[in-house]
Amino acid sequence: MAGLIPKSFIHDLLERADIVEVVDSRVPLKKAGKNHQACCPFHNEKSPSFTVSQDKQFYHCFGCGAHGNAIDFLMEFDGLQFPDAVEELAGLFGVQVPREEPENPQAAQKKQQQTQDDVAIMNQAARFYQHQLKHHASSEQVIGYLKKRGLSGETVKRFQIGYAPDDWDSLLKTFGQGAKQRQQLLELKLINRNDKGRHYDFFRDRVMFPIHDRRGRVVGFGGRIIEGDGPKYLNSPETRLFHKGSELYGYWHMQQAVRRPDQVVVVEGYMDVVALSQAGIDYAVASLGTATTTEQLQRLFRTSPRVVCCYDGDRAGRDAAWRALENALHLLKDGLDMAFLFLPEGEDPDSVVRDKGKEAFEQALTQAKPFTEYFFEHLQEGIDVSTDAGRSQLLSTAKPLIEKIASGYYRDALMQRLAEILRRETSQLERHFDKPNQKRPKSESIKMTPIRKAISLLLQYPQLGTKIAVKEELRALQLNGVELFIELHKQCANKPMTTAQVLESWRDSDYYSALQKLALWNHQLDEENIEQEFSDIFIYLIDQYFEQRANALLKKSQEGALTKVERQEYQTIIQYLNKAK
Repeated sequence: MAGLIPKSFIHDLLERADIVEVVDSRVPLKKAGKNHQACCPFHNEKSPSFTVSQDKQFYHCFGCGAHGNAIDFLMEFDGLQFPDAVEELAGLFGVQVPREEPENPQAAQKKQQQTQDDVAIMNQAARFYQHQLKHHASSEQVIGYLKKRGLSGETVKRFQIGYAPDDWDSLLKTFGQGAKQRQQLLELKLINRNDKGRHYDFFRDRVMFPIHDRRGRVVGFGGRIIEGDGPKYLNSPETRLFHKGSELYGYWHMQQAVRRPDQVVVVEGYMDVVALSQAGIDYAVASLGTATTTEQLQRLFRTSPRVVCCYDGDRAGRDAAWRALENALHLLKDGLDMAFLFLPEGEDPDSVVRDKGKEAFEQALTQAKPFTEYFFEHLQEGIDVSTDAGRSQLLSTAKPLIEKIASGYYRDALMQRLAEILRRETSQLERHFDKPNQKRPKSESIKMTPIRKAISLLLQYPQLGTKIAVKEELRALQLNGVELFIELHKQCANKPMTTAQVLESWRDSDYYSALQKLALWNHQLDEENIEQEFSDIFIYLIDQYFEQRANALLKKSQEGALTKVERQEYQTIIQYLNKAK
């Protein structure tokens, strides 16, 4: 990236965008009075508590507390970072996102160019492997292997599957003629260098599966051996472009087919994802040769409320499942579901869907072991719970894991099941456990001072800023928040704004969190009384200012003589205050 996105562009973008249209494109909304409603996409609920205000260009869920503008919604719903969400929103209008000049433009430009060059060479490598699949001397054998695995030409094309030739340096010869190019290929782990300094292709004689990031860019590869010795799968090592723990094979393809699936299936291999997709199961992804990470699970739970880990039933598969469960403990909130499906020895999702069909696999998914069942099934391995020693061991093992769980439901369910196994009452076990630290919806009461009320009304109704002229003199008023209030007032008086635009301009400030709360405060005022209430608060602040000034002048007069101008000011203030009374 060349630099930060200008705030003025973000302001204009939010003015152009309609949050109702943005949300409705992903979550169907229904009109409800002045606002629009839906069941919240960020937690499980039966009655709609998710409200979108067209006037304020703001959404808020009264159930889980989720709130924000169109950019926040895209960040949360699509799992995007702030710059990517801005890019996504700008893309809806076909506009380019500008960038401010960074402090070190040369370094920023160099980094941006490097990323562009890296993405370009990875895409070129993907096309190279695709070309080799059709035109290499071994292509007939490789295509025969893919056909034997039941893959159609359409599927191969959609997933950009290719072939890395069984040659020492075919890719190197194509793209690494110069020293600079060879260094780039080396850093992106497309080639290796041996102890003698000789370069050679990293992937050789393998079916190639390009790995796409969430933006559809090729960032790495997985290579499957066709025959012979060597690891079954060989994955791209970590590079500046590719981070295994962040990416999921098939995620981008899944998002193109169905953005919000009812469930997501995590499988072990690339071929499993491809075969399931060909069978019409477009909601499968694969972790990249490692245990499913917390970051990967977080993305999946943002995408779907149910994640099913489908692994081989051998020791390696069960170990991978348990690591996934451990990584999910603090992510499991009420409304989310995690289950585990272990396939019989010799079977994998690819073989099941080819031999038995889509319906059989989806039926198997419905019979996946619930999270709570697998939790204790795993923990009890090797423990004799018929003995005191075994029950004590189970308690000490389960305790730190249960304490990590975010969901009140799952925590209670596990406590109940643990009590049954240990032959104890739940109440007897609770004293052994730390109290759950559950994050509840942000409904805590706010001590509403006049300044806070004025700020809240101004945030919710920015047009109030044009009703009363900005009083810079109030900066001298010794009240917490008065400086913030004046800055907000100036902002709203300057040009028409929505709640979303006002808040967005404070995103990077220390006040942002507090302003968000005040923007959601229920003032319990009728619409026709809003302006009068704001005016009354303003008059109160002016009165406070004059009282403070009068006291200061009185104190000065007691300590010494006032100037002629100060005496006149004091008399004027006293007259004003007497009238006000």
